[in-house]
Amino acid sequence: MSKPNNLEKIRHSLSHLLAAAVLEKYPNAKLGIGPVVEDGFYYDFLLPAKISDADFPSLEKRISELIKENLVFTIRKVAPAAAKKLFAKQPFKLELIDELKKSRQQITVYETGHVFTDLCAGPHVKNTKEIPPDGFKLWKVAGAYWRGDEKREMLTRVYGLAFSSKKELDEKIKLLAEAEKRDHRKLGAQLGLFIFSDLVGPGLPLYTPKGTLLRKLIADYSRRLREEMGYQEVHTPQINKAELFKRSGHYDQYRDSMFRVSSNYSDEEYFLKPMNCPQHTQIYASATRSYQDLPLRFSDFTNLYRDEKSGELSGLTRLRAFSQDDGHCFCRPDQIADEFGQLLTAIQKSMATYNLNYSLRLSLRDEKNKSKYLGSDAIWRESQKTLESLLKKRKLKYTRAEGEAAFYGPKLDLIVKDALGRDWQLSTIQLDFNMPARLGLSYIDATGSKLAPVMIHSALIGSPERFMGMLIEHYAGAFPFWLAPIQVRLLSISDKSLSYAKTVAGALSAAGIRHELDASASTIGKKIRNAELEKIPYLLIVGAEEAKNKTVSVRRSGKGDEGSLPLSRFLKKISSETSR
Repeated sequence: MSKPNNLEKIRHSLSHLLAAAVLEKYPNAKLGIGPVVEDGFYYDFLLPAKISDADFPSLEKRISELIKENLVFTIRKVAPAAAKKLFAKQPFKLELIDELKKSRQQITVYETGHVFTDLCAGPHVKNTKEIPPDGFKLWKVAGAYWRGDEKREMLTRVYGLAFSSKKELDEKIKLLAEAEKRDHRKLGAQLGLFIFSDLVGPGLPLYTPKGTLLRKLIADYSRRLREEMGYQEVHTPQINKAELFKRSGHYDQYRDSMFRVSSNYSDEEYFLKPMNCPQHTQIYASATRSYQDLPLRFSDFTNLYRDEKSGELSGLTRLRAFSQDDGHCFCRPDQIADEFGQLLTAIQKSMATYNLNYSLRLSLRDEKNKSKYLGSDAIWRESQKTLESLLKKRKLKYTRAEGEAAFYGPKLDLIVKDALGRDWQLSTIQLDFNMPARLGLSYIDATGSKLAPVMIHSALIGSPERFMGMLIEHYAGAFPFWLAPIQVRLLSISDKSLSYAKTVAGALSAAGIRHELDASASTIGKKIRNAELEKIPYLLIVGAEEAKNKTVSVRRSGKGDEGSLPLSRFLKKISSETSR
């Protein structure tokens, strides 16, 4: 474990100062936990009254006052009985003390001068004078179940930002403001792409015609890349007997995240499937396979379902119903390198098309917790060595991440950085030497012997739905022309130019351009504003002058008026943007 840096200590210390300030305001508050998180910290409270961001100025003022008192952080070890006495009125702390006692871990408390004492292992700064007084800000209030359990108490979580300087803090606040403007949940509603309904359920999106088209464009591009590699698309059922998941190993690993399905006519255990790979093994197993039949490649875009906790759902980026641009290749060991190369090339092409920057991560088994994974040490040594050697042979830069492997094998993950500098794990190539053998898959080699194939799991962009949410924020809703659900909106100035507008619409249709005609009675100014809010790439304005000259007045989203052009020249201008 790496040594905590001073910023981590500052953030952890600020969480204690926040708790001290809240306790002064609400002496009967019950304390949860207050860890360091990315960009800052939070603390959980069970409060006698509601707290909101309107309370932040007074809390921030009190924290600043405490910082200026040069309070010393001191740690001391305590026995369980003494700890319980110290936190007698804090039920959540008592629960934690019991767990520490049961696991025979040392119990420590941190005292922040004379103002606050907390059950904590640290680390903290030595003195509050190490905390930049202008480098923190309380950020937001959220709800959080105690221990993440929906059956437990709902606590109030107060988040804070903390940095080494005011400049860094201001830069982060600016970035967060931009992220809020780009929030795909808000833009999704503004652009008319998807909705959620309480009557349908959380994490179950409903896509409008425009949203459905966008989702289809994303999936179809991945589908085309799969076809170029020789993948054949299959369609598999969305429910599955438990027995297959038990044999594949998913039952033990994913059971708590799977939706159970009940039948009126059978007592057998069924689940909505959370992944495609077990069913693809059964397509492979349906016939005798020769070494000459391999590689055998299947792709699948059917819906998947995972029973995510309500508090962890987040727009399209964390759903209960979604799909994947999923692929599984069954091959011989001597074919691994070629298959890996094809997949990596397709993924890189996809990233270039969407104009996304990325880094590579080699995700390996946690050697200190081998029980989480299927297979023997020998199989893992072989699969991990094989995957890493492929990266080295191609002279690719990557980072190693122990503990990030799939439970059946190591994987290469692409970590995409979006326009706001945030990381997203999207694409993946996974080597699986375990599942085929567990499920009795085989092929006949040149000598007539039966051997288990290697299974390569892959996703080019991951879930199209999650990718769609990420792209909305990355592009701020202004999609590139080829991906925009509506590429051109025709704006007719008056009824007199409507006939010509329809002629232009016919030409756009013939050219395969997705378009809409706004022939409403609204003013042209309002029509333009509406189209710009919807971030339509091109607006074509037609009036009497355009009808007379057989031209169109062109406006480009974000760039304004581009002047008048003959319709034929406009179509030629955008021909290179129409597809990928």
